[in-house]
Amino acid sequence: MLMIKIDSKIKVGFMVMIILLLFTSCQLGRFVFYNFADIKDYKKFKSRPLNASPIAFNFYSTEKGKFPKEIDNTTFDKYLENNKTVAFLIIKNDTIQYEKYFKGYEQESIVPSFSMAKSISSILIGCAIDDGLIKSVDESITNYIPELKKNGLEKVTIKHLLQMTSGIKFNESYINPFGDAASFYYGLNLRKQIAKMKLKHEPGKKFEYISGNTQLLGLVLERSLRGKTITQYLQDKLWTPLGMEYSASWSIDRNKNGLEKTFCCLNARARDFAKIGRLYKNKGNWNGTQIVSQKWVDESTKLDTTDGSVDYYQYQWWLPTPNEDFMAEGILGQFVYVNPSKNLIIVRLGKNEGKANWWTIFTSLAKAY
Repeated sequence: MLMIKIDSKIKVGFMVMIILLLFTSCQLGRFVFYNFADIKDYKKFKSRPLNASPIAFNFYSTEKGKFPKEIDNTTFDKYLENNKTVAFLIIKNDTIQYEKYFKGYEQESIVPSFSMAKSISSILIGCAIDDGLIKSVDESITNYIPELKKNGLEKVTIKHLLQMTSGIKFNESYINPFGDAASFYYGLNLRKQIAKMKLKHEPGKKFEYISGNTQLLGLVLERSLRGKTITQYLQDKLWTPLGMEYSASWSIDRNKNGLEKTFCCLNARARDFAKIGRLYKNKGNWNGTQIVSQKWVDESTKLDTTDGSVDYYQYQWWLPTPNEDFMAEGILGQFVYVNPSKNLIIVRLGKNEGKANWWTIFTSLAKAY
């Protein structure tokens, strides 16, 4: 009898293991098992590591930082906490004016970037152009992904992807388990998903924010690197030169020969995200070294409404006040806001956006400085 009971438990355990394996190994199962995007998602997906820089850059600190005392008749700390914030930094003139963590998070806590990675992917495209690995934003993407010619994508340029004007058919819904965004986020083979992409309308005619554009940029970048991974390139071009204090990672689609999820999923700490903002605030220059060309930074953050583009988005950066500020933004309210004329960087990371209008808050804070 004892042997039968033990065997029964083993069988039950084995069945549970098989069910979990099935759920986590296919797109629908992973969607159901993991549900919706969460700031702990970096623990769920395979990733490639980024190493902390051997020489860390540190912002200055002050005991008399300038920051608002309250918002909407609520103390600043409480307002941030009430609106699901886990990290908030205000940096003026390279000095941290305010730095607070909430909900059990702290300075060393990892938070996924979500779509802030789009802006970082754009920087890497700029670096690849500077390095001569990519000729021009006006190149057809099929110069790097020739297999997409059969899908009619030869008229889509790298600039179309950067500007979100590619005309590519893509369902951005994260709540539809069969939508393209869910397929890219939870799926195990991005290259296979990319091979299915087709046009919905002519490129260069209409702005449509879709993550598929940035993932295509990722494949263009990977092909241009000729054997080096996107994560390795990020390490060499940004993570080490910018003196990142902490290790980080970039989520990939599967175990072997995986492709980075360039539309999302760079997993790092708040202070290191702030350094991305500092790089662009200083026109691509880092303490005397030009990391990415000023020309690329200017092109990435200028107002351009030609060829279907809009006045609030440029080269994977959002423009709250065109020609004045810009920011990276992620789905759960992750932000790196930059106002160069005020020498100001704001980082906000959260479990979700809460009920706050962060665009308005950032621009209002900038005026106060």
